[in-house]
Amino acid sequence: MTSTTASAVIEEIAALGPFFAVQAHPPGTEPYGPWRPMSRLLLESRVTGTRDWLAAAGGQPPDAVETRVAASVAHLGLAARLVSPALAAAVLHGMVIAPGLADLRFQTAIGGPAPLSLPDDVFVGGPAAAPTRLANELSGRLLDGPLRELADAMKAFSVSRHILRGNTASAVNGAATMMTAARPDLAVRTRTITALLLARPPLRDASVTTPDGAFRRRSCCLIYRAAPGGKGALCGDCALSR
Repeated sequence: MTSTTASAVIEEIAALGPFFAVQAHPPGTEPYGPWRPMSRLLLESRVTGTRDWLAAAGGQPPDAVETRVAASVAHLGLAARLVSPALAAAVLHGMVIAPGLADLRFQTAIGGPAPLSLPDDVFVGGPAAAPTRLANELSGRLLDGPLRELADAMKAFSVSRHILRGNTASAVNGAATMMTAARPDLAVRTRTITALLLARPPLRDASVTTPDGAFRRRSCCLIYRAAPGGKGALCGDCALSR
């Protein structure tokens, strides 16, 4: 795919919202600016920054927020940054964006979507593929690729795999929700691919559909524990919500 076409794809994806916005850099090169590869040091910085941000929001000292709580919230944000542009590329262009975690470049901004740069050779795809094929490839190459690598790296912060799978499922559903809000014309294709993704390994059994058709994860991201006394509000898709 030419760089011009890649730029057009990136522009179209970015129009869906800040979690979809990415930039591209040539493979084997470093993008200009304060970009960093994924590493233990970067994760530690993101978890620490997230803990500080959560603590400040609750008017508490940083050590009042458990490290695993901050790590889970940080993971959810990073998972959403990887899932959102990938789902958009699949829905819009039949592409499967699944670079290795080591190929990605991040900036360490806290309090919003982490800036993300991808190798420009990932923006390659043919005609829009059938939803089943796209879901199969996204499950095998994205969810069981860089998302699994990210979950493996988060184990150092004592976050359970059950919670991390729930975070990823929530990120998939969240991306689909933002896409359908921004592009109602893509709602059927988006929701079809999303449902197929959530029904396949590695996310099978990470969530359920309630009788009224709502998404509900089978775990909790733990963010409620960051509030004073561990009595914060629950997320709308939380397993603890009733």
